[in-house]
Amino acid sequence: MVAPATSSNDIEKIRVDLGKRGYDIFIGDGLVAQAGTYISDLQPDARCIIVTDDNVNALHGDTLRQSLSDAGLESHTISVAPGEPSKGFPTLETVVDGVLAAGMERGDVLLAFGGGVVGDLAGFAAGIVRRGMGFVQIPTSLLAQVDSSVGGKTGINSPRGKNLVGLFNQPSLVLADTSVLDTLSDREMRAGYAEVAKYGLIDQPDFFHWLEDNHEAVFAGGAARRHAIAQSCRSKAAVVKADELENGSRALLNLGHTFGHALEASVAYDSERLVHGEGVAIGMVMAHEFSNRLNHCGPEAAERVIAHLEKVGLPTRLDQIPGPKPTLDQLIDAIAQDKKVSRGALTFILTEGIGKSFVSKDVPVSQVRDYLQQKLNASA
Repeated sequence: MVAPATSSNDIEKIRVDLGKRGYDIFIGDGLVAQAGTYISDLQPDARCIIVTDDNVNALHGDTLRQSLSDAGLESHTISVAPGEPSKGFPTLETVVDGVLAAGMERGDVLLAFGGGVVGDLAGFAAGIVRRGMGFVQIPTSLLAQVDSSVGGKTGINSPRGKNLVGLFNQPSLVLADTSVLDTLSDREMRAGYAEVAKYGLIDQPDFFHWLEDNHEAVFAGGAARRHAIAQSCRSKAAVVKADELENGSRALLNLGHTFGHALEASVAYDSERLVHGEGVAIGMVMAHEFSNRLNHCGPEAAERVIAHLEKVGLPTRLDQIPGPKPTLDQLIDAIAQDKKVSRGALTFILTEGIGKSFVSKDVPVSQVRDYLQQKLNASA
C-alpha cells in the first residue's frame, strides 16, 4: 500500500485507464474553486449545466459558478431536493427538461455537483439527453468521492428496488475536493467511511489494518483523509479497468450491498431511518456472518468488522434501524431484485476473511432465508 503523502496541500491524480474513454481523478483541497480551470482545459468552448441539490447549492454553488465564470465558461444551474427520494423518474424528468430548456448541446458539459444521489441522477441524465452529452463528476460527499463518482455506474431507483434503471456512462473528469467534506454532518461522514472500509475488506487487508489504526485521522482531515480517498479511488479504478461493465470481478465492489440494498428498500429509502452507507455497514457485517455460516471463514472476521465499524459510530445490527423491522419476505424480494435469482440460487459477495472476498453465484435461496430469519428473530 502506498504511504500517505505528508503535505496537506498536495493534489493527487489517479488515472482510470479505459483507453479512449479514460479520465483523471484529482483529489485535494480547493478543487471546487479551481474547477473552471480544469473544465476549460478539458473543453474550452463548452457551456456548463450544473446539476446539484439545494443543500450543496447553498453551501458551495457560488464558489463553483464563480470559478466557471473566471475561466470564461457560461453556466446554468438545476437544483433538486436533497436525499434519496430525488433519485427517481419524476426528478429525472425535471433534470432532463431543465438541460433541454437551457439549450445544452452534445458538446456542452453537465456537472454532477453533489453526493451520490446527484451523481447517479445527473450522470444518467447526461447519458440520455441528446443520446449522450459529456459530464464531469464533482462529488461533495465522502461516499461519492470514494465510490459512486468513479466507474460510470449511473441510474435511479424503482419502487421495486435500488438502482434498477440506469446505464454505464463514464465521466470525462472527477474533481474530489476534500475540503468540502468539512461541511458534512458526522452521520454523512460515517456513512461514506463505510465505503472506504469496504475496499480494505474486499482485497486489501493492509489497508483495513491501516484504517483500524488511523480512522480518527481520516475523520480529522488532512493527509490521512486524502490518502484514504486516494487509496479507495485507486482500488476502484483498477477494478473498473479490469471489468468495466461488471461481467465478473467488478461485482466484488458490491460487498455488503446486496443485504444493504434490501435494508434500504425495506425502509422505502427513508434517509431519516437509514442512509446508504449505514445499510452497507450492516450489510458488510451480514456478509461476513453469512460467510461464516457457510463455513467460508471463522467468526473472528465478522467480529473484527463489527469492532471497527462500531468504533467509528456506524450501525452493525438490524435493531439499530429505527422504526418497524422488515419482514423476511420484504428482504428476500428485495434481494431477488438486486441480484436476480437464477435457477433457485443467488449471487452474493462472500469472504474467506478480512480482505479475501469472492463472488459466489450459487447461494441457495433457502440458506439466505434461514440466515435472515435468524437475524430477524435476534433483533425482535
